[in-house]
Amino acid sequence: MQRGFRQVDVFGDTPGTGNPVAVVLDAEGLSDDELRRFSVWTNLSECTFVLPPTDPAADYRVRIFSLSTELPFAGHPTLGTARAWLDAGGVPADPDTVIQQCAAGLIPVRVEGDRLAFASPPRTRAGAVDPELVAELVEILGIDRDQVVDAEWLDNGPGWVGLLLDGAETVLGLRPDASAHPGRWDIGVIGMHHDGAETAFELRAFFTDGDGPLREDPVTGSLNAAAAEWLLATGRAHAPYVAAQGTAIGRRGRVHITQDADHVWVGGRSDVIISGLVKL
Repeated sequence: MQRGFRQVDVFGDTPGTGNPVAVVLDAEGLSDDELRRFSVWTNLSECTFVLPPTDPAADYRVRIFSLSTELPFAGHPTLGTARAWLDAGGVPADPDTVIQQCAAGLIPVRVEGDRLAFASPPRTRAGAVDPELVAELVEILGIDRDQVVDAEWLDNGPGWVGLLLDGAETVLGLRPDASAHPGRWDIGVIGMHHDGAETAFELRAFFTDGDGPLREDPVTGSLNAAAAEWLLATGRAHAPYVAAQGTAIGRRGRVHITQDADHVWVGGRSDVIISGLVKL
């Protein structure tokens, strides 16, 4: 069966410089195994499948996969799915806000021209990281312990554990290796840029799919969302600010962080790059 499909570039400074996500617009009737197989086949960090909502407050429902692993929430797939749904003719009940239903609940997505922004969902795990785990992360990242300024659980669905390092240069110089530490990893690293730089922070995100090799995600909305909550709450950042990600792998991700009385908002460009049909 042919189904509507979009591939959307999210968070790029210009189209094609961010993080792509595959979006299947009509996933009704597909089994879990079919969803996983197609997600793995795309070889992208995430693939999403749009379904009719079961909550009357939502405009659509989405299931999000990172290769073979289903996630309750992820950031760039949220913006990419909203852009794909709008591009395919979706009309939200509120013209300024799309309401996405996912396993993490209802996620508002503001429509701001070529930029979309989601409201950061609450973390499911926060707080300090055990020293033993920090030591293991230091070994994986190949850095000295004194280069770690702080560590915090930044889990809003994907499971991120975050390390604030002593600067953007340290973050950009990382060459992580998890071969001596098998298992599931979701590691986010953050470093502050010097005053006067184009962006306030540099982020990188490393993850494994099960026991597979460590991969790097080009630009990560969920990590930026949880990191922003942490940085703002501890006075290390002040909204609005712009974070960079993907620099080390040739991307120009730009994540725009704003804050109002109710939410931290995580935004960026969301551009449809490929539009068509898939046989699935």
